[in-house]
Amino acid sequence: MAVPENPSSTLFLGIRMMFYVITPNETSFKREEEVPEYVQQATPFFLGMLIIETLVNYAKSQPGFRINDGLTSVSAGIFSRLPMMLRRSLEVSAYIYVWNNYRIWEMPWDSPWTWWLTFLGVDFAYYWVHRFSHEVNIMWAAHQAHHSSEDYNLSTALRQSVMNQYLSWLFYLPMALVIPPSVFAVHTQFNLIYQFWIHTETVGNLGPLEFVINTPSHHRVHHGRNPYCIDKNYGGTLIIWDRIFGTFAPESEKVVYGLTHPIDTFDPFWVQFHHYTHIWKTFWATPGISNKLSVIFKGPGWGPGKPRLGLPEELPEITGKEVPYNPALPASMQAYALMHFLLIVGIYHEMFASKAVLSETVLVLNIIYVLLTLTAIGFISNQKCGMTLLEPVRCIVFLVFHRLGYLKLPSPVLSLPSEVICLLTVCYWMRNMVKKMVLGKKKHH
Repeated sequence: MAVPENPSSTLFLGIRMMFYVITPNETSFKREEEVPEYVQQATPFFLGMLIIETLVNYAKSQPGFRINDGLTSVSAGIFSRLPMMLRRSLEVSAYIYVWNNYRIWEMPWDSPWTWWLTFLGVDFAYYWVHRFSHEVNIMWAAHQAHHSSEDYNLSTALRQSVMNQYLSWLFYLPMALVIPPSVFAVHTQFNLIYQFWIHTETVGNLGPLEFVINTPSHHRVHHGRNPYCIDKNYGGTLIIWDRIFGTFAPESEKVVYGLTHPIDTFDPFWVQFHHYTHIWKTFWATPGISNKLSVIFKGPGWGPGKPRLGLPEELPEITGKEVPYNPALPASMQAYALMHFLLIVGIYHEMFASKAVLSETVLVLNIIYVLLTLTAIGFISNQKCGMTLLEPVRCIVFLVFHRLGYLKLPSPVLSLPSEVICLLTVCYWMRNMVKKMVLGKKKHH
């Protein structure tokens, strides 16, 4: 792919990439190693569109980006990408293995026919990945992270699961018998990138396009917990698969977003893994081997004596007056959390950009620090008492890692301010600890 040197052309290409409006000539590669990190390249466009959406909502006096929920969504997106710091995604790795050892025919990598067939094949496979992720409990345990937000804006698109790839790869393997990995690697990325812009309430009905492509209206239904929304509209880029297989529902009454049983937390680890603990407890509490296996492989709402996907009448009633989980947080703490979050996004971006030249030890230390920071910010958003200990620990880790050269900031200009803020945080914590100790002694005497 010839990369345009003109900045305006590069910008135009980036915008087209966000909507899958690209051509085979621009995105065809002989080897998988040549395929760019399109998802990483799209990061500035994700941020830009999120800012535009927030400004539009503000101008319309509509509810927009909540700091706590938005940061949790972006945290989940970062979380989901961290394993790729150390190795290639399992989807692509498994695909390459099957291609190298079991392919029965080799379609030409530079043919438009191959490109378009892969476009359809990836989207068709995604439909079934997505459907099974709602209808099979162990797969839902991974996918539910994406549905856990009670808001619906562009930040929600970034709330991805770190575990999803460990089962989804199976659905793409038949394509590896004939379609080159380089073509597959292009379309899996663009199928994901396309789905970013449909996570918004800002865009209404798109007329005739609603019959063919997945749109914000269709996907709003998919994210709803209203009875008419459950297990509907699984499409990625196209909505035709839902129409063909009977899982389509048009948007009608006002959609209420989130899980049917909200988890009420901004802790990134609980967002990712809480449903696994539910499966574990239910598995041991359910009698009989057959029933135990059903807990894992039938729907999330299944129970002994119930249909595979559970009973619709058991779903919690939706009144339209549901209030999202939103613990009060002072503006100063919101600003503090947002500032450190933007810094960690910069560190994460630099880490991805330079991962080829970093040692595995440094990469692991970076990943640990990123996870520690995301957890600390989640604790702050939740107003958990543990934040008073975790946050100064995180600041100390930052000071040590940065001084040792393990952490690379987006700009050298940020080094001194970041260190000063972390030092002040540690000093503030120590001062409060001393105060508590003194007060404790006074009470004791």
